[in-house]
Amino acid sequence: MYLVHVRLGEPGHAPLPDDAAALVRSCARPADGLEFVVAHPAAMPDPVLGLFLIADSLADAEARAFRICRLALERYAPLSTWALVEAQVPLLTPFFEQLLD
Repeated sequence: MYLVHVRLGEPGHAPLPDDAAALVRSCARPADGLEFVVAHPAAMPDPVLGLFLIADSLADAEARAFRICRLALERYAPLSTWALVEAQVPLLTPFFEQLLD
């Protein structure tokens, strides 16, 4: 299972809709392997959606997350002003390295 962070950008800085995670979840097909979606509207510098996916590879998980979120932005008016900035598995190395300092 992979956790993919999808970072969103919005020109007007409107808040992320409360039901953003549910809207994204509704765009997944069973073959996408999406298990769970969580929204982090206060993440900096931009809001983040966390998608937990079962996939054969990291690249496949990132591509699926991007496709699912792109579809949600196209399908639902409350998300239509948002833009996909990136979809990637977060790297944990910097966090663990700072613990060594």
